[in-house]
Formats: sequence, C-alpha cells, structure tokens
Amino acid sequence: MAKKKLSRKELLKQTDEFLTLSNRAAIFFNAHLRGLKYFGIAVAVIVVGYLAVYGYMRHINKSGQEVYNMAYDTLTDNLEPDVTPEKLKKAEELFQRVIDEYGMSKAARLALPQVGHVKFVEKKYDDAILFFDKFAVEVSGDREYETLSSMALAGCYEAKGDLKKAIFILRPIVEAPDNLFRETAMLSLERVYRIDNQPEKANEILKRFVQEYKTSPFLPMAKARL
Repeated sequence: MAKKKLSRKELLKQTDEFLTLSNRAAIFFNAHLRGLKYFGIAVAVIVVGYLAVYGYMRHINKSGQEVYNMAYDTLTDNLEPDVTPEKLKKAEELFQRVIDEYGMSKAARLALPQVGHVKFVEKKYDDAILFFDKFAVEVSGDREYETLSSMALAGCYEAKGDLKKAIFILRPIVEAPDNLFRETAMLSLERVYRIDNQPEKANEILKRFVQEYKTSPFLPMAKARL
C-alpha cells in the first residue's frame, strides 16, 4: 500500500514544530546554564571522590594484607619446636598493627582472632576473650564465622575455668542440627561437662554423637569414652 504523500503545508508544520522545540530547548538551557554548570561540577566531584576513595581503599587493603601476611608467617613459626616468646610477641605486634593502622582493610577483621589466638597461647584468657568478642561483632550475621568465634570463646572460658560459661556458649551450637561445626562442638561440650563433674550429661552427648555421626573419624574415640 503506497504511503500517503505529505502536503507542503504539513511539511512546513512539522518543520515549525521542530524549530519551536529546538528553540524551547535552547531557551531552557540558557535559563538554567548556571544550574547545569553546578550540576556538572557536582557530578565531577562525586566521580573524583569515588576514584580517590577507591584508590585509597585499594592501598589500605594491599598494605594491610602485606602486614597481615608478615604476621601470619611469624605466627606459623611458632609451631616449630624452637619457638621463642619473642617470635610470638612479634606476631602479636604485627597483627595489632594491621588493626591499628589499617583498620578499614579486609585483613583487619581477620587479625582480631589471630591476636586472640596469641593471647590464648600466652594464657592471657581475658585479653583473648576481648579480641574474640570484637571479632564476633565484626562477623555478626555470618553464621559460620559466628560459630567459630563462639567456639573460640568457649575454649577461652574453659581454659580460664569458667565451665558454666563455656557450656552456655556451646549448647546452642549442639542443639542446631544443621550447624557445620556441630560435630566438633558436641565433643567440646562433652569434655566440659565431664570436667564440670556432670558425667551423665557428658555420656548423653556421647551417645547422641555415636548415633548421629557413624562415619566420623572421631567415632572410635567417642565410643571409648562412653
């Protein structure tokens, strides 16, 4: 079907409408030129600010990770037979430096439990608890990390002799069937119950363990302790 041919009047009308629209746009930009300049400047400031923050965070993360790696390497030396308190202290100082100087880095969060571990090895249990508590706040909402921090805290309270507190922390983990660390938590809770002179509860935990974890590498040990 042939297209309808536009008349000269209709063509002129469309041209006039386009010119009118263009004129209106020109008038609008002229009237708001100052505002548009400010808007452009604001966008530029935001972009520059974002790039500056991005670059700064990259620097912080890189520097924090480098110091963290140094601290971790020093700490792993502590697994050797010839470990010295000086090496342990150096690792603690490096991890603390990550926290103090690169607190906004990703490594700073992971440095908290590392300092807690060093404090635990040094038998400074109250100090260790403080760092594990801080880590628990940082990882709030992440169930796996929350469980790990809870188990570390339970270990601190057990070593400190506050068995009731250790039991209080471990029990919710054991009562959560879908918790990835439940197996380990059950054995820890059984041990604390036994130390706390609650053999009946300890045996109850072991019976549940034997029944629920038939393929566990700890099964022979659990059976032997029943």
